[in-house]
Amino acid sequence: MSDGRVEDPVTELTSAAKGSGHPSGPNRNYTIESLDTGLRLMRLFLTHDTLTVSEAAGLLSVGRSTAHRVLSTLEGRGFAIRDASGRGYSAGPELVRLGRPAGFGTTVRERLGTVLEDALRRTGETVQSTALIGDRIIVTDGRECPHPVRVMPEVGGTHPAHATSGGKTLLSRMTTEQVCALYPYEKLPAVTPTTLTSRSALLTELAEIRVRGFAVSRGESVQGMHTVAVPLAGTSWRDRLALMASAPADRGDDAALARRAEELRLSAALLGPA
Repeated sequence: MSDGRVEDPVTELTSAAKGSGHPSGPNRNYTIESLDTGLRLMRLFLTHDTLTVSEAAGLLSVGRSTAHRVLSTLEGRGFAIRDASGRGYSAGPELVRLGRPAGFGTTVRERLGTVLEDALRRTGETVQSTALIGDRIIVTDGRECPHPVRVMPEVGGTHPAHATSGGKTLLSRMTTEQVCALYPYEKLPAVTPTTLTSRSALLTELAEIRVRGFAVSRGESVQGMHTVAVPLAGTSWRDRLALMASAPADRGDDAALARRAEELRLSAALLGPA
């Protein structure tokens, strides 16, 4: 091995159904063996803090030499690092960076602070920035409104994307094919009695959101809470954010939500084009 490359040939195509644990599907007839092994090994870091060569070989049903070469290759590219003992590997900085959602970097948070403060002043309601992780949103930052009865910001909290205005805003910026990949089944989980529970209904609403430029959630994630969201920043799935305002239902009728959408757009413009 030299320069971090796997010495095994990578141009040989083998049947995806061949071998234990290999992914397969109606549109995937062939796979590159060594690439597939590397990708499956990276997925193991989702559920294992550290992996030894023997553990990786056993979980992937490959030989120790293959597991060692793949781990060494990932280490050379920054996707894996040796742990303190020197016997195992853990997720490297490149893999951690890939998994980090938008909005958590120091520079981005500083710029977002100005936007959130402005949105709080304009709307008078609790405002939050959200990023998309798979089919869920995570709150990256927020500001709490001064009303006695108010929504509390949940920095670090997650919710199903299809049940939130921030999530639907971010989903609307994806293609139909990308949304269907996130939601492979027609039935969607209900969070409250008003949550959208079919992919067809979600796709219809996303088309409407693209036209009007904002999304709403009327008690779909939390009963009694109405929210509205607009695109905030980002040009790709890695860095897209939404700006969301949340209020109790009695302060969140249709007119109030539409008005806040316009106010949020003005605040979002402080960060630049979305």
